[in-house]
Amino acid sequence: MNNFMNKMKEFLNDEEGLTVVEYVVGAGLLVGGLSLVFSSLSTTLSTELSGIFSS
Repeated sequence: MNNFMNKMKEFLNDEEGLTVVEYVVGAGLLVGGLSLVFSSLSTTLSTELSGIFSS
């Protein structure tokens, strides 16, 4: 039981794993934001190109 408690303390004090999680969350937010921007731009671009080519 003492070994388990020591391992848990080491795990909680280890900050390297936390930084990896932060990078993954940051990358996920970046991809989500970029997908929203490009989705919006693609709709606008599609509308504009349809107007240009239909005339």
